[in-house]
Amino acid sequence: MYRSNGNFEAFARPLKPEGVDGRRAYFVGSGLAALAGAAFLIRDAQMPGEAITIFEELELPGGSMDGLLDEHKGFIIRGGREMEAHFETLWDLFKSIPSLDTPDASVLDEMYWLHKNDPSTNPTRAIHNRGEAIPDMPDLTLTPKAVEEILKLALTREEDLNDKRIDEFFGEEFFASHFWLYWATMFAFEPWASAMEMRRYLLRFIHHIATLADLSSLRFTRYNQYESLIKPLVAYLKEHGVTFQYGTQVLDVLVTAQGGEKIVTELELLVGGTTGHTEGEAGGSAGETDGGTVSRLPIEPTDLVFVTNGSITESSTFGDNDNPAPIVSDRGGAWKLWKTMAARDRAFGHPEKFSENIPDANWTISATATLTDDKIWPYIEKLTGRDPRSGHIVTGGPCNIEDSSWMYGFTVSRQPHFAAQDPQKEIVVWLYGLYSDKPGDYIKKTIRECTGAELTAEWLYHLGVPVDEIDDLARNSARTIPCNMPYITSYFMPRAVGDRPLVVPEGSKNLAFLGNFAETERDTVFTTEYSVRTAMEAVYTLMNVDRGVPEVFASSFDARMLMNALYYLNDKKPLHEIKLPLAGRVLEKAALAKVKGTYIEELLHDAKLV
Repeated sequence: MYRSNGNFEAFARPLKPEGVDGRRAYFVGSGLAALAGAAFLIRDAQMPGEAITIFEELELPGGSMDGLLDEHKGFIIRGGREMEAHFETLWDLFKSIPSLDTPDASVLDEMYWLHKNDPSTNPTRAIHNRGEAIPDMPDLTLTPKAVEEILKLALTREEDLNDKRIDEFFGEEFFASHFWLYWATMFAFEPWASAMEMRRYLLRFIHHIATLADLSSLRFTRYNQYESLIKPLVAYLKEHGVTFQYGTQVLDVLVTAQGGEKIVTELELLVGGTTGHTEGEAGGSAGETDGGTVSRLPIEPTDLVFVTNGSITESSTFGDNDNPAPIVSDRGGAWKLWKTMAARDRAFGHPEKFSENIPDANWTISATATLTDDKIWPYIEKLTGRDPRSGHIVTGGPCNIEDSSWMYGFTVSRQPHFAAQDPQKEIVVWLYGLYSDKPGDYIKKTIRECTGAELTAEWLYHLGVPVDEIDDLARNSARTIPCNMPYITSYFMPRAVGDRPLVVPEGSKNLAFLGNFAETERDTVFTTEYSVRTAMEAVYTLMNVDRGVPEVFASSFDARMLMNALYYLNDKKPLHEIKLPLAGRVLEKAALAKVKGTYIEELLHDAKLV
């Protein structure tokens, strides 16, 4: 496997690798990474779909990228991943996946046309004082000290950040800035989170510094991401003959290690009786247990096994308007499998670093509020200047509440957010709070303790709804489903090099790890791009596909991007207005004199620094 850039590789179709015929592939889990891996096997490795089996513990595919209409509760979304133009492997995948809604178009075509017609912007990135836009909203309000702290972290080597927290690098001035408000609420960072991951984000998304306040760099699907991305991807795989075996938990992946080589020899499966259904069977011997049927599936050395290790939405629970989401501590199948494998081989990572000792001051609760009449949406229109019934982008990403003790926020995507939704009668709103250990400002409970109606009441309070109307509107004009996700912030736990297994561990001949708990270079977790990138790297490595994996967008190596970031980090000030130490000011004047009349001066001028 090698990395590349440029159209020569991006548009190429690789030759069929040697030794594909007769091999089989098995995927543990059916999240985006696994589905992408199966698609790359078919498209690029040219493996027949009939040779691919996907084992899924639940009753439907998609993993954390969900969106469903529950006949009892209503519309439910646990979250949504923000996407941008430089998700190179994601768009490489979806250029090949036919849209289910737009004839003769790929999913990428559909999103591209949609974005051109209705580009994303966020007119009100943050509010305070019960519905007022915060002053100087476009500014990042970073002090010179805070900018220096950002630069220091960015210039630190990754191996020097083992187990370091963000708050070990930044002071009060940084955490009081608009930059941190926008950054934390856009990406779900908290002060205790991994400094190593924060550094990756700074380098990966340096080209977004200019758009943190309006989120104009984002790209959104027509509907929720399950309907717009997962469903067409699953349809593509089924059309090619891929077997989906639901209600099946992989209990163990047995790996032998000899002569420096690691080879999967067997899968241990638990098929859950009446709780699951099967489309196709994978074969193997079986025996009965009280919890279903345990079977052992022999794996040939030429077969491939792809494991999605860990899960941020494992053990999710749901409440309703009158009940909070139950709090559970069960680590679920994805975590148990990873722990079982890692206990035998530490090259497979350290899952306990991510699944244990998660701080109380973290994000665990999101909620889906379906507005059922016309009494609440005018407050959204007043705040954004946009009618949520128009079919266009509304908030264009999160709108967050600066003075909320929960660090509360909400998103109203273009409506309908579900194909089955009536956008003239139902508006779907997503709510979330980053701090779970503090009482609310209107509801004097922690966010974990709140019913759906109470979560909406807290939101309405911050929108500026008259206090005497809040409780009635929250109960009778909205149907709100809380969701508790105990591992949703586990991606960001402080970590060290080696805590995540390599996508293809050293010496592995037929095993790869997929998803956001596998390790690849430079890219950032909690993104669709990371899932797809690990899938492409896994397939290309194990199948020896002779085509480059697109490298991570090199924004941090582009002088123009760096100058642009410097300009916006200092709230659009030219160089002569940026507060530098005396030595820096002297060097700046000398340097400007040297570059006068050169192309470097032109670049500085384009970046508005001179």
